Amino acid sequence: MKAFAEPMNDSMNRTELSRDQVFEVLQSMRRRYAVHYLRRENCTVDFADVTDHVAAWEYNTSPTDLLGEQRKRVYISLYQTHIPALAEAGIIDYDTETGKIQPTSRIRVFDNYLNMFTRPMLPWNRYYCGLTLGSILLFMGLWVHFYPVTVLSWFVAILGVLTAFGMLAATHYWYTQNTVPETPPELHSTDD
Repeated sequence: MKAFAEPMNDSMNRTELSRDQVFEVLQSMRRRYAVHYLRRENCTVDFADVTDHVAAWEYNTSPTDLLGEQRKRVYISLYQTHIPALAEAGIIDYDTETGKIQPTSRIRVFDNYLNMFTRPMLPWNRYYCGLTLGSILLFMGLWVHFYPVTVLSWFVAILGVLTAFGMLAATHYWYTQNTVPETPPELHSTDD
């Protein structure tokens, strides 16, 4: 069994993709769809699954309702051009013998470009501001010896506030890393 292909271009082996490389990858709609599907699945998938989803999005149908000719057009394009380009850029590992595709950590570079206007965003700034305001009120209550708050020591209050900020930051990080819309941005209506 052949191992996953390594990126061929030494200049692409850097940990970060340049802005030009990112835009080059994203210039093709089929490549954007493939990146979106791979980022959403975030595991090893079959080439056929990528083909089915890209073709379904392109033809505005479901993978099960695709016509053979539609699937074939997308398959050829992905096989000859787009998947090899993603593998060469180090965005995916592609085993040509088994047809398995595995996204690498570099695929996260595209999150800011592909999901900027479509990802359901939580009002994180409000959560941080609310936690800050609550912390200020807690410390002011301790300082002026307000009864319900005075049962806490300064140490417990500071530890509680630091823990709350840490949990909020961890949740925020997890959310932004793991929230990928079901469909590519091109399929979302701009009127929503």
